[in-house]
Amino acid sequence: MPIDIDKLRAFQVPAVRQVLRPNDIALYALSIGMGRDPLDMRQLPYVDPLRGPVVMPAMALVMAHPGFWLANPASGVDPKAVLHAAQGLEILGPIPASGEVESRTRVTEILDKGEGRPALILSETELRDGAGTLFARLARTTFIRGGGGFGGPPGARSAPREAPSSAPDMVVDLATGAGQALLYRLNGDLNPLHSDPEIARKAGFERPILHGLCTMGVVTHALLRALGGYRADSLRSLELRFSNPVYPGETIRTEIWKDGRFRARLVERDAVVVEDGRAVFSPAP
Repeated sequence: MPIDIDKLRAFQVPAVRQVLRPNDIALYALSIGMGRDPLDMRQLPYVDPLRGPVVMPAMALVMAHPGFWLANPASGVDPKAVLHAAQGLEILGPIPASGEVESRTRVTEILDKGEGRPALILSETELRDGAGTLFARLARTTFIRGGGGFGGPPGARSAPREAPSSAPDMVVDLATGAGQALLYRLNGDLNPLHSDPEIARKAGFERPILHGLCTMGVVTHALLRALGGYRADSLRSLELRFSNPVYPGETIRTEIWKDGRFRARLVERDAVVVEDGRAVFSPAP
């Protein structure tokens, strides 16, 4: 069903404020699988409020999260048709570990791929701390199945980056848990696609799938281990494209090149779940 372009253009995503507590910092890290190795002291400050809190940089993806705002009927979008297609994260300053943060999200572009084909919604979120200082910017592409045909511009076809031809320099395997989507939802995204088996089946999946941003969090953990040495302030930017869903309980294998390129696949199904990945890390001191 085509999106209602007039409703979507008029819709204002609510600004959100959140007061960060140490437990919020630890919950996020636990929800993306950090701390599963109880002997890895490098992960402990991220998951133990008594040793931190140290903020996992990917937590900027969920701070003051606006929730599943496309489920609001006033958005003009069928929520059952929504899939997360791509995501970018840019760290612009220190990520606060406490105090108030605010997010403001706006739709920047709406692309029409034709009748019976998808629509793409591009949105941008800015995050500011309690002093009003901008510390992160998020760029999101949302895929709306069958949402095209409303008469909007098709947009330029973006050519995918050339896939690396050499073997990866580093490979990191991280398992997800069977209940990981249920835990991750507590960060603010309550889309029932990730919890309700019936809704997942109606959307074409055999069971509830992992949030795309949870997959991104797991991949960011792998990158932080391989390229950042678990230094929380080492990540500067990250962008990727989602290509397949992950079912909770599967193992994500992140293949990483020293220049910051990466992709991720599932060990059990050998399906590529993240591609066109590019990360920028600051040099080690």
